Amino acid sequence: MLCAVSLAKPLAKRKQVNHYLTMIYRMISWATIGLASFILIGCGSSGPDENKKVLRITVGAETEDVDPHVVTGVPEHHIIASLTEGLVAEDPVNLDPVPGVAEKWDISEDGTVYTFHFRENAKWSNGDAVTANDFVQSYKRILTPALASTYSYMLFVMKGAEDYNSGNLDDFTEVGAKALDDRTLQITLNAPTAYFLSLLNHYTWFPVHIATVEKHGGMTKRGSGWTKPENFVGNGAFTLKSWRFGSKIVVEKSKTYWDAQTTKLDEIHFYPFEKETPQEKAFRAGQLHNIYSLHNDKIATYKDKHADELRIIPQLATYFYRFNVTRKPCDDVRVRKALAMAIERESLVKNVTKGGQIPATFFTPPGVAGYTARAKFEENVEEARKLLADAGYPNGEGFPSLELLYNTTEGHRIIAEAIQQMWKKNLNINVTLQNQEWKVYLDRQRQMDYQVSRAGWTGDYPDPNTFLDMWTSWSQQNQTGWSKPEYDDLIRKAAVTKDREARLEVFQQAEEILLDELPVIPIYIYTRVYALHPAVKNWHPNVLDHHPWKHVDPDLNLLKK
Repeated sequence: MLCAVSLAKPLAKRKQVNHYLTMIYRMISWATIGLASFILIGCGSSGPDENKKVLRITVGAETEDVDPHVVTGVPEHHIIASLTEGLVAEDPVNLDPVPGVAEKWDISEDGTVYTFHFRENAKWSNGDAVTANDFVQSYKRILTPALASTYSYMLFVMKGAEDYNSGNLDDFTEVGAKALDDRTLQITLNAPTAYFLSLLNHYTWFPVHIATVEKHGGMTKRGSGWTKPENFVGNGAFTLKSWRFGSKIVVEKSKTYWDAQTTKLDEIHFYPFEKETPQEKAFRAGQLHNIYSLHNDKIATYKDKHADELRIIPQLATYFYRFNVTRKPCDDVRVRKALAMAIERESLVKNVTKGGQIPATFFTPPGVAGYTARAKFEENVEEARKLLADAGYPNGEGFPSLELLYNTTEGHRIIAEAIQQMWKKNLNINVTLQNQEWKVYLDRQRQMDYQVSRAGWTGDYPDPNTFLDMWTSWSQQNQTGWSKPEYDDLIRKAAVTKDREARLEVFQQAEEILLDELPVIPIYIYTRVYALHPAVKNWHPNVLDHHPWKHVDPDLNLLKK
């Protein structure tokens, strides 16, 4: 989930900048907890807005941006999904693709050409009609190299998209996105893509209001003013009402949205709580309607005393650690394998995470579109010690300094401390821990300014490709410095293989390479462990943790209790 930046900056200068940013974000973090608590206390039901349906939730971190073409994170997804809509939407129960901006679509017999017919009443929040050209120009924007969009590769299923993004194609009219008229969009794919309609629900494919983006800095300027509340123009069920950094984002029901009659909520207030304990305190005080991430030590209590609030849901996501293979000692595959093999995953999920997570010695979650990885590595402390000795560090002697970077939450810290202890006990090596606020953490990963980094990947659509194509040489999500031509060739082959079983076999071969080289350490397959106020209705559990906001319908009387 990340952006391309220059690696030419001197490391010392980058560290100075990161240190400065860290200080700022730490101060903001403390201010966030205090200010958010103050604001939440004033969120009672008295006053002129007492009959409004207001959902007050946290998505786990301060949002990086609400520009769908530059962000990479799950917290950002939840907010952008309220503000912007793509060609298709998601069924609130099973997440199947349903009509969005497009009221219907046609698919060619060979499965490579999709023709989308726009609904006449699809509007932007300023009243402009949503047109096919809005989508074409949005696709052009995200594929323009100057924007350096980390998720640009999500569009590579489209004819000519990769060539345009790489600079091998200059004429965008040769890319497979055509506005046949204002209300008809045609997309041509490189090959039949069974999951294409689900792929369209990723925010990378969402449109932006072209005139607004151009007015505020131009199409390729990142972090421009177009996403400020006073400037923002969206086409979703909600529009951006206010954004107080470190406090909250407020979205309100859109008056111009084509399906406004379905939208039950008047407002959603998104709070940037990162740490689990403040979330839980606010939830118990009736100031939040969810705990985005329940502290590990609270799970048993909630099972016993608050079972109606606790949610433990299987999730299409992998918890793992990244290696920067361009920096010692992580450039040595023997070291990477030793570190991977010395983690006691069963103990970790039983005694530390405690939420039913699945220990993982593979990367892709099992059962994704009929795919379960056959490649696995073995947990084996004795073999790990031999590998470390072969790398020149017998019994850990002479092992260089190693830093593990993680973003600030109590859960990540506890896991990092447990793994730190396992590496000390099993390999006799010392690892230092470094926590950073979300934005600084993301920036350090982008700049490859780390040795080992905590990471998690939630599938963007139900297909193994979403877990395996991120490790290609062209993926800006990779951020490990690792690449292998044979791996790239297999992912390209899978993209054009029509036979389902043959395609899954290609992914098996690719994952075998990934697990032999180990630029990442898989640790466990996620479950979503959170709490939700019983009054929040039409919030359906699913493996992607998507909850189309226009369908959420809280019981106002219960919310007031």
